[in-house]
Amino acid sequence: MSALRTITLSLLLPLLLSTSAAQAAEQDNSDASGVLQRISSFTDRATSLAIEAMSLVGIHYRRGGNSPEHGLDCSGLVRYVFKQSNDIDLPRTSVEMSRVGEQIDKKDLQPGDLVFFNTLRRTFSHVGIYLGDNKFIHAPTPGSAVRIESMDLNYWKARFNGARRVLESETNDSSRR
Repeated sequence: MSALRTITLSLLLPLLLSTSAAQAAEQDNSDASGVLQRISSFTDRATSLAIEAMSLVGIHYRRGGNSPEHGLDCSGLVRYVFKQSNDIDLPRTSVEMSRVGEQIDKKDLQPGDLVFFNTLRRTFSHVGIYLGDNKFIHAPTPGSAVRIESMDLNYWKARFNGARRVLESETNDSSRR
């Protein structure tokens, strides 16, 4: 992580923690401050992933997008976060990501795990990063922005496809294939 990015994230985290509930609701991210308060209980790797991902809340959706400057789609967000926070190379698409790492049960989810959904009438068509407390961060659809949502919403419950725990050594090998 570059020094500038580290400084930016260190300044951003206290700002996000101090955001009032009213301000968070105005930004359509009312879950952000609650999730941020639990960051300290995550593992170092998961903390790094969560901080990096939450720094992207509000970045606009762009199909095929893979950078915050130009926009992100769901797999572009996940790929960018894993690369920036832990130097882990993931495949480009959600379907390809669904084959990486270890398959885990929903009840065993931990912060930093990948969560997959069927949003386009095909399995593994959408991916996000699990944050804990049944919440995940993702880049949902055109016209929207990166945001945090609850997996308890009926929409996400009905479309949940599975979850994967990414193992660093396995991802770096598989992404070179």
